[in-house]
Amino acid sequence: MVGKGLRALAARGLFDGESLVPVGPAEVDFPGALVAVQRHFPDVVLVDLTGIESLEAIDDVMVGRPVPVLALHPGALSGQDAFQAMALGALDVVERPAVPGADFWAHIARKLVLLAQVKAVRQTRSVTRAPKEELPPPPFPLVAIAASLGGPKAVAQVLRKIPRDFPAPIAYCQHISEGFTEGLAHWLTMETALGVTEAEHGMVMVPGTVYIAPSGSHLLVRPEGRLELDSGPALRGFRPSCDMLLTSAAETFGSSCVGVILTGMGRDGARGMKEIRERGGRTIAQDEGTSAVWGMPREAVLLGAAQEVLPLERIGPTLVQWVEAC
Repeated sequence: MVGKGLRALAARGLFDGESLVPVGPAEVDFPGALVAVQRHFPDVVLVDLTGIESLEAIDDVMVGRPVPVLALHPGALSGQDAFQAMALGALDVVERPAVPGADFWAHIARKLVLLAQVKAVRQTRSVTRAPKEELPPPPFPLVAIAASLGGPKAVAQVLRKIPRDFPAPIAYCQHISEGFTEGLAHWLTMETALGVTEAEHGMVMVPGTVYIAPSGSHLLVRPEGRLELDSGPALRGFRPSCDMLLTSAAETFGSSCVGVILTGMGRDGARGMKEIRERGGRTIAQDEGTSAVWGMPREAVLLGAAQEVLPLERIGPTLVQWVEAC
């Protein structure tokens, strides 16, 4: 994300090569920085230090959804602002010339690639500002499930062990071919005691019901248990994205959230499940022996996102036990 005066230059100079690929808009207004990071899940963020709003943007990101940040110092600000950016969590500050050329942007691109490999650390609030309105506590616990190849059969086995009066809704993201989620919802309704439906925008979740992300839309959960469908770009090749669902679940439900990653190829969902664990929620990854493909669960384990690694037959009973204890 860059200051308004640099948008065209940065978009042209940074993404000329193959080392950097934008996952969302190439430019974001500073007040919307945190929302953009939560929605697009970038590996690294570039901030142009053009005033107090840029510092507040760094603070918002590093408190709300930490990600490696590189700040550009235009030289018009005092050196104190550069150090303040690092105090707020920026990993590095680079002086930006008045008229940056191709060599400068190539240097910045290389630095961003390196910083993207660094683990960002969550910061405590540093910038003093008016207190924000406190969100009400979640109305119920939430279970969020991510799955890909082999997922429908695995999810059915998990849901069969969950009773009709389960005191939490279940949000479920499945990588599946376009148009198949409605049929999946109908099949799971016949296979389990729970209500199962394709999620709709604005729908309010109720306990004992499974909400499936429709093919072609990201599924997000919001305060008061409201669902949001996002038709924005695919995230790392997936729409719906498991990372986007699990991250929104972590941000909205915190310690009242249980995240589950089942069989599937790739790594989608591992970062989102790590976010659930870091915010005090509980997490489960399916074990290798019962997974059709131990890809997504393995990535969650390697990332330290899985509190428990369980065989498929134990996941449903564990969910019942954990949710009743919430």
